[in-house]
Amino acid sequence: MAGSSDLYSPVMSDALVILGSAGIVIPVFNRYRITPVIGFILVGLLVGPFGLGRHVFDHPWLSYVTITDPAGLEVFAEFGIILLLFSIGLELSFGRLWEMRRMVFGLGSLELIVIGSALTFILTAIGQGFAGALALGLALALSSTALVLKITNTATPVGRAALSMLLFEDIALVPIIFLLGALAPHADSDSMGNLLNTLMWGSAAVIGLLVFGRYLLPPLFAQAARTKSPELFLATSLLVVILASLATAATGLSPIVGALVAGLLIAETEYHAEVEQITEPFKGLALGVFLITIGMSIDIRVVWENLASILIATVGVILLKAAVTGVLLRLMGARRGTATETGILMSSPSETTLIVLTAAGSAQLIQQGTAQFWQIVTAIGLTVTPLLSMMGKFVARQVERIDLSSEPAEDPDKPRTIIIGFGRVGRLIADMLKKHDRPYIAIDADTDFVTDGRRQGYAVTFGDAGRGDAMLRLGAANASAVILTMDQPVIAQRIVRKLRIQYPDLPIIARARDADHAAQLYRAGATHAVPETLESSLQLSEAALVETGVAMGPVIASIHEMRDEFRERIMEQGGLDKKPALRSGQLREAEDA
Repeated sequence: MAGSSDLYSPVMSDALVILGSAGIVIPVFNRYRITPVIGFILVGLLVGPFGLGRHVFDHPWLSYVTITDPAGLEVFAEFGIILLLFSIGLELSFGRLWEMRRMVFGLGSLELIVIGSALTFILTAIGQGFAGALALGLALALSSTALVLKITNTATPVGRAALSMLLFEDIALVPIIFLLGALAPHADSDSMGNLLNTLMWGSAAVIGLLVFGRYLLPPLFAQAARTKSPELFLATSLLVVILASLATAATGLSPIVGALVAGLLIAETEYHAEVEQITEPFKGLALGVFLITIGMSIDIRVVWENLASILIATVGVILLKAAVTGVLLRLMGARRGTATETGILMSSPSETTLIVLTAAGSAQLIQQGTAQFWQIVTAIGLTVTPLLSMMGKFVARQVERIDLSSEPAEDPDKPRTIIIGFGRVGRLIADMLKKHDRPYIAIDADTDFVTDGRRQGYAVTFGDAGRGDAMLRLGAANASAVILTMDQPVIAQRIVRKLRIQYPDLPIIARARDADHAAQLYRAGATHAVPETLESSLQLSEAALVETGVAMGPVIASIHEMRDEFRERIMEQGGLDKKPALRSGQLREAEDA
C-alpha cells in the first residue's frame, strides 16, 4: 500500500501529466505542421489551476490529470531556458559574437531604451505613477528568448537580428531589477552599491569561466569521450551547464549568462556537435514544461471579465514594439522584409517580463491588481507568438513582393532559357548555363531566394510562374527552353500543362521526384522529365563502374543508353509515344484519356 501511495504522489502525478502531454502534443502538432509551442501552452491552460484544476475538490479523480503543484515546476521551467541559452552558445562562437557586437550593443540597447521610454510615456499619460510606468515599460519592452529563438533560425538575417536584441535584453535584466529596487519607496541607500558589487563579482565570475573553461573543458570532454559512454558524456555536459549557471547566479547575475558562456566555451572545442545532439531532448522537454507553466498562469475568468482592456493592452504593446523595432532595423540598413518580419516576431512580451513584474510588485512600484493584469497580457502575448511569427513571414513576403515586382524585368524579346524556381537546383542550372555562355532568366516566388540571387549577380526576378502573365512577360514565346526545378509535383504539372497549351513548340524540361511523377509530367506536356531517383542511381552506377576499372567512354555510353531506355519506359507508362516533343493535339488526347 505504501508503494501505491508513493506511485501516486503529487510529484509523480505531475510528471506523468507532463510526459503524457509531450507524447500527445508533439506528434499531433507535427503531423499538421503546427509548432508544438501552442500545444504546450494550451495543455497548461487545460490542466493548470485555472483549468481542470479548479474542479479537483469536486472531482478528486481530476488530480491524476492536472498539475497539483505548479510552483514545483518553476525550477524545471528555468532549467529549460538555461538549456536554450546553452544551445545558443553552442551555435555561436567568440568570433561570431564579436562580429555581432554592433548589433548586440547598438541595436539591442536602442530597442530596449526606445520601446521602454515610449511605453513609460504612454503609461504615465494614462495615470500610472512614473516609477511604476518605468517598471512596466522596461518589463514589456523585453521579448521572449525561449519562444523567438525556438521559432526562428539564427543563421538567417531575421534570426541574427532577433538574437542580437535578445542577448542584450538578457544581459540588461540584472541592472533592470536593481534599478527597480533603487526606485522602491523604502529602498535603502546601498542599492547602487549593491548593483556595482554584483556587476564586479559577476564580471569576475564570467572572466573566471572563460579562463578556466578554455583550459579545463577540452581534456574533460576528451576523457569522457574515451570512455565511449553516452551517459557519462551527457552527465559531463549537464554538469558544465549547471556549474556555470550556479557560478553566475551566486554573484547575483542571471544563471542564463553562465549557460551562454558555457555554450560558447564548448563551441570552441571539437565536441560541440556531440554535446548539442545529446542535450537536445532535455532542452525540448524542459522548454515544454516552461510553456506549460505559461499556460497555467492564464485565468480565463479574469480574461473574460476584463476582455476589452486586456485585448487593447495586448494589441497596443504588440503594435508599438513591432513598429519601433522595424523602424530601428531599417535605420540600421536592414531590408524592408527583414525589418518587418523581425519587428512582428519580437513584438510580444517575454517570460522575463514576468520576472520584472514580480520584482516591481515586490518593490511596491505597482499594485497587485496591476501586476496581475499585465501578467495576463504577457501570457496571452507569449501564446500568440507563433501566430505572430507566421504573420510576420506573410507580411514581409508582401512587402518584398511590392519592392521586387516594381523592378523592371529584362527584355522579353531576347531568346533565353527560363528557369522556374531558384533554389538549390535552379541555382546549379544557372551556373551551368553561365559557364557555357547561355543567356537565362530565373523566376521565383520566394523573396529570400530572389534577393540573395540578385546580390550574388544572378539574373533572377520575382514572380509566380503559375499565375497571370508572368511567363509572357519573361518572353516564354521566344524562349530557348523552360526548366522547372521546384519540388512541388502538383504545381509543376499545372505549370507544364499551361505552358504546353500556350506554347505548343516550347521545349519544357521538368524536375520529377520519381518515375511516376515523370510519367505525369509527360502526360501534362513536358518534353523531358528527369526523375531525381533515376539520376542518383545512374550516378552511383557510373562511379561504381569507373572505380572497378571500366573505361570512362563505355561507361558514359551505357549510362546514356540506360537513361534513354528509362525515358521510353516512363513515356509508355504515361500512355504517350516516344517522340521528343508533345504536340498540342496529342496533349488533348492524353488529357481525355
